[in-house]
Amino acid sequence: MKNKVLEKIKDFRHINRQASGSQEMEDLHVPEDVMIECDGLVKIYKTKDIEVLALQGLDLTVRRGELMAIIGNSGSGKSTFLNMIGGLDRPSAGKLYVDGKNLFQLTEEELVDYKRSTVGFVWQNNARNLLPYLTAWENVMTPMLFRQDSMTEAEKKQRAEELLELVGLSERKDNKLSQLSGGEQQRVAIAIALANDPKLLLADEPTGAVDRRTADDILDMFRRLNETLGVTIVIVTHDKELASKVNRVISIRDGKTSSERIMKSEYKQRLEDITINWNEEEVQEEFAVLDRAGRIQIPSELLQEMGMKGNKVKLELVDGKIVIEKPDN
Repeated sequence: MKNKVLEKIKDFRHINRQASGSQEMEDLHVPEDVMIECDGLVKIYKTKDIEVLALQGLDLTVRRGELMAIIGNSGSGKSTFLNMIGGLDRPSAGKLYVDGKNLFQLTEEELVDYKRSTVGFVWQNNARNLLPYLTAWENVMTPMLFRQDSMTEAEKKQRAEELLELVGLSERKDNKLSQLSGGEQQRVAIAIALANDPKLLLADEPTGAVDRRTADDILDMFRRLNETLGVTIVIVTHDKELASKVNRVISIRDGKTSSERIMKSEYKQRLEDITINWNEEEVQEEFAVLDRAGRIQIPSELLQEMGMKGNKVKLELVDGKIVIEKPDN
């Protein structure tokens, strides 16, 4: 039955994409296989007396169909970045394309349509996704009530039921939120995020309020949705264990991409076994990120091991390798 549901949703995605067309891609300077392209992205928050530089020239490319995670300490800029690509906030400078759309050039009306049809959100705080006085099915139906296309009422009802079946809650569709566990509520939130067939799914700390087992179940669901629907998924998280189970992890520090972890090929075929006690150093290979200006962030733990105290280092090219050393004095 679930395979039939997936086929119906795939058909719906195909029809919906044809309606939106690919004309907008012809005017862009990013490859068609790129979902997110950031170049020197800057965000400055201003108050009466203070300016806070949340993003300091962030560079990042996300391919269509990726399942990736973004990690970083509080204040690193990861949530600000999520707000930028989600259309919830405007960048201050740089370049930002999502699904071929230049987010700098969108009008307010176009931005509303972008948030309605291109991106779906899953938040840690379920209150941002769910209406407690409605049933699970009614919650999933709600975002479709604002669709401005030819989808009939019967088709919307059917899609809501199919999405709840896809997240394993078809038998709980008539339950109100107070009758659902935290994990089940998060599944409803995922179904809501998929209701309008987004090309990009953004999840902000989606496992922050559930236990380890439920967190693994949610990640497994994201992986299945990524594989079966082809939706691009970006997860912002503090959970390094969860992050170690996706194909790519970007670390953000001080508003810039500082490092990138890519899953080793021998582990990709074992992704479905999320019960393994994954070790991120064993599973993923870490790379420092060289930005477009040739700058690199050295991980703080390496600087500590070197005993670095100042802001200067010595660079030397030895046998084709760049060696970083402390100054002599």
